[in-house]
Amino acid sequence: IAPPPLGPPSSIAPPPLVPPSSIAPPPLGPPSSIAPPPLGPPSSIAPPPLGPTSSIAPPPLGPPPSIAPTPLGPPSSIAGPPLGPPSFVGPTSFVRPPVAPPPTVAPSASLSQPLSRPPMGGSSTSQPPPATFQRPPITSYPTIASSVAPQTSTNQQQMQRQYQQSPAAAVYQSNVTRDGWNVGWGTDSVDLLQQRQVLPPGGVEPPKPVLAQDFVRNCIPDILRCTFTKVPETKSLLQKAKMPFGILIHPFKDLEQLPVVSCQQIVRCRSCRTYINPFVVFRGERRWECNLCYRINELPDEFQYDPVSQTYGDPSRRPEVREATIEYIAPSEYMLRPPQPAVYLWLLDTSRQAVDTGYLQIVCDVLREQLDNIPGDRRSLFGFMTFSATVQFYLMPEESDSVNMLEVGDLEDIFVPHPDDLLVNISEQRDQIEKLLKTLPQTHANTTHTQSALGPALTAAYRLLYSLGGRLTVLTSILPSIGPGILKAREDPNQRAATDVLHLNPATDFYKKLALDCSGQQIAVDLFTLNSQYIDLATLSGISKFSGGCVHHFPNFHVHLNPSSVSPFVSCLTRYITRKIGFEAVMRIRATRGLTITNFHGHFFVRSPDLLSLPNINPDAGFAMQVGIEEPLHNIRTAAFQAALLYTSSRGERRIRVHTLCLPVTGNLHDVVNTVDQQAAVALLARMAVDRCQNSTSTDARDALVNACIDALTSYRNSLTQSPGRALMAGHNLKLWPMYTLALLKSISFRGGLSTKLDDRVFAMCELKTLPTRALIASIYPDLYPVHNLSESGALNIDDEVVPQPCRLQLSAEYLNRDGAYLADTGSKMIMYVRSSISTQWLNDVLDVEHFAAMPQMIHELPELDNNTSVLLNSFIKHLNNNRPYQSPILILREDSPARLQFAQLLVEDRTEGAKSYVEFVQFLSSNVK
Repeated sequence: IAPPPLGPPSSIAPPPLVPPSSIAPPPLGPPSSIAPPPLGPPSSIAPPPLGPTSSIAPPPLGPPPSIAPTPLGPPSSIAGPPLGPPSFVGPTSFVRPPVAPPPTVAPSASLSQPLSRPPMGGSSTSQPPPATFQRPPITSYPTIASSVAPQTSTNQQQMQRQYQQSPAAAVYQSNVTRDGWNVGWGTDSVDLLQQRQVLPPGGVEPPKPVLAQDFVRNCIPDILRCTFTKVPETKSLLQKAKMPFGILIHPFKDLEQLPVVSCQQIVRCRSCRTYINPFVVFRGERRWECNLCYRINELPDEFQYDPVSQTYGDPSRRPEVREATIEYIAPSEYMLRPPQPAVYLWLLDTSRQAVDTGYLQIVCDVLREQLDNIPGDRRSLFGFMTFSATVQFYLMPEESDSVNMLEVGDLEDIFVPHPDDLLVNISEQRDQIEKLLKTLPQTHANTTHTQSALGPALTAAYRLLYSLGGRLTVLTSILPSIGPGILKAREDPNQRAATDVLHLNPATDFYKKLALDCSGQQIAVDLFTLNSQYIDLATLSGISKFSGGCVHHFPNFHVHLNPSSVSPFVSCLTRYITRKIGFEAVMRIRATRGLTITNFHGHFFVRSPDLLSLPNINPDAGFAMQVGIEEPLHNIRTAAFQAALLYTSSRGERRIRVHTLCLPVTGNLHDVVNTVDQQAAVALLARMAVDRCQNSTSTDARDALVNACIDALTSYRNSLTQSPGRALMAGHNLKLWPMYTLALLKSISFRGGLSTKLDDRVFAMCELKTLPTRALIASIYPDLYPVHNLSESGALNIDDEVVPQPCRLQLSAEYLNRDGAYLADTGSKMIMYVRSSISTQWLNDVLDVEHFAAMPQMIHELPELDNNTSVLLNSFIKHLNNNRPYQSPILILREDSPARLQFAQLLVEDRTEGAKSYVEFVQFLSSNVK
C-alpha cells in the first residue's frame, strides 16, 4: 500500500535514474558522516538539510513479509541508490518492474578490492556538477518535532514524493525482495572473484530434496544421495546443465536405529520387483501403485496388520511405508543354498623383510585380544597360512591340542594338505588358535627366506575356501618374486614427479582372473600392504577390486624405525577385525522408468547391467553409479532410486536392506543448476577421473576435472536472467566446486610436479573409488580448526560433556595467526600445527611444556591434563573420533619441525610447485567461462 501524498509534487521532475548495478547492496549499518551520492541532476535550489519535518509522522511501510527491516546507514562504494528519510523505505508492490541491463563492470586487479560503482544519474557534461548535502546521523526512527519551519517540510515532502515515484526506488525495493527470497530458498549467488571466503564456518550440509509430501522421510544423504536434488526432465536438459548425473550410495553403513521387519511375504511390485516404500500411492486399502513403473499391485492380507500398534486396517502405518531405509529378514525363497558360516582365513607374509618390520607380532597380539569380538556364531571357522619362498599350512586337528606346520615347496602346482584340519571352529578349538598366535612370531623370527610366493599362496587359499566361501585376509610386504604371479619392479624413481604417470594399470591379469574365480565362489580378498619399497599395488590391488574386497596401505611401516606408523595400523586392524560383515551379498539398483544406470564405480563384479556381486560387504565401503536418461520424464512429478542389498549376516541370517530416494522432476534449467549437490558431483567426478587416468593419461584426467568445473559455472551463467558482466557468478550450491576441484588436482591421485611414489598414488585412487562421500571430501579438503582459543560459547552438551565447536577455516596460510594452533582433520589422520608465537600458558595447559623451544619436534599423543583448556581440546578431538569408523591418530608438529611439510601439503588453496593458488585458479576459470 503506497503512503498518502505528503504534499504537492515539485514542478520540476528529476530525470529517471539509471538502475543500480547487479551487485546487491550490502547490509546497511549505522550511518557515518560520509555524504551519500546525489539522486540525479540537482535542482537550481539546493535542498535544505534533512531533519524532522512535521509533528505528524507518515506511516512506516516496512519491508515485505518475512524479511526483517535493517537499520539505515551510509551506502558503501557498491551500494544501490541512496535512501531518503527512513519513512520512505518500503516496496509499493511485489511485482518487479522492468530493469535495464546493468553497466559493464571491469574486474578489479585484486580480489580484496571492491568494485567501483558508476555514478548515479545522467552523465552529460553539459549539466552542472551535482550539489552535495549532509544527512544527520539516524540511529532510529526519530520523533518529529513541531518547531520546524513550514518551508522545510514542504521541500522535504517534494523530495520524498520524487524518490518514491523514481524507477530507482522501485528497482531497489524489488532487489531487496528478490535477494531475501533467494537466500531463503538457497538460490543466492556470489561473485567468486570478489568473495574470497566461501566455506561455511559451520561446515557444508548436503542440500535436501523438497517434495510435496514433506511429511515422508526420505533416505538420508549419508546413505544415498544424488548429484541433483531435482532430476532433469529430458536428456537435452541434462546436456544443457553440463553436470554429471549419478547417485552415490553407502549401503551397509553402521546405523544406530534400523527398522527390521520379519514377514512371510515381502511386498514387491509384480512388474519391476520394486520393494514397497514410503513413496508409493495407495489406491484404497487393497491396492498400491508402484512409484518406479506405475503398475497397480494387490496388497496381501498380512500387510493390513501394523506390528507397532498391533492393529489391523491402515496399511500406511506399516514400517515399510514409513521408513526410507529398512531391513527385511528374508524368507527361504531368497536363498539358493543354506546360509554359509562366517569363515576367516589369514594369509601372512613371513619373508625376512616382513618379519623385520615387526608386523607379525602386532597382528597376532591384536587377534588374540579381539577373538571374542569377531562377528560370527558357533559355526564360525578360522584358519592360518603363511608364505615366503614356500607356502606353510597350520594343522589344528580336533582330537589333539597340538598345532603342526606343513610346508609345501611345489609352487607351480600347489595343493592343499589335510583341508579338514586347516579351518577350525573358533569356539571349540580356541585354545589351539591362541597357542598358534603365541608361537607364530617366534617360529619365523630367524627365517632367511627373502622371496615371496604370494601367487601360489593365493591359489592354495582359493582352493581351501572353494566350497565354503568367506573372507581371505592377505598381509604382504615385498614384491611377489617366485612362482605364478611373479612381478618385477616397474617404477622409475626419476619419473615420480612426471606430468603423465605410467604403470597405473596391472602388469599381468593373473590376480584379476583369480579374483573373478574367488567372486564366483563367494570369496572376498582383503589386501594389507606394509612395504618400504615398490610392491606394484596397481597389479596386486586387482585381487581385491574384482572380488569385493578392500585395500589398506601402510608405507614405510616399521615398529622400531618408524614408531608413528604403528598406531594407525593397530587402529585400522582392530576396526577391520571387529566391524560388521555381510557374506554372499548382491546389490541391485532400480530407477524410475526412463532412467538407466550406465556405469558403476567401486570394488565389485558386475553380473548384469543392474546387479553387483559382492562376496563380502563391509560398513566402510561406498559405491557410485552414473545415470542416463533414456526416455523423457514428461508428466512425472517425482523420480526415485532404490538400492536393495541381499546378504547373509555373520550369524547366518539372510537379510535384505532397502534404501529408497525420491526426487522431484523439473523441466527448468535454472532449477536443475541451482539444485546440484556439489559434494556428490565432485565425488562422482573424482571416480570418473580415476578411470580416465587408467584408460588414458593423467593429463587428460586433470583437464577433464577442470573442464567439468568450467562447464558447471558456464551453465549457471547461462541460466541467469541478467548478464553478470565480467563477474564469475556461482550459486549457493556451486560456490565450493572450484575449491574442491583445485583440491582434487593437488591430491595424491592427480597431482603432478611433486615427487609421489607410484604405490601411494595407486592407493589414493583406490580410496577415491571406494570411500563414502563425506570421507572422500574430507580426504581431499580436510577440515581446519583453530584450537588455541576454544571456549564453551556455542558448545554442544553430549552426555554431560561440553564439546566446543570452533569454526572451520579455509585451507590457506593467510588464515593462520602467528600465535595460534590449528588442527587439520583428514578423516584418516589429524595433524595439529603449533605456531612459534603461541602463548606459553596454552603450551603449559595443553602439552605440559614450559615454552615453545621445549616442545618436541613431533608428538604422537595428546596429553590429558587437569585444566579447562586441555579438557575442552580433548573433548573436541574425542567428538571428532566418535563420528568415524575408528580413532584417527594425531600428530602434533611445531612450526619449525622437519615434518611440517605434512601439514603444508594440506593447505591446497596456496600456490605450490606446478599448481595454481585458489585465487589464480578462480581467475583462470573466469577467463574460460563464457
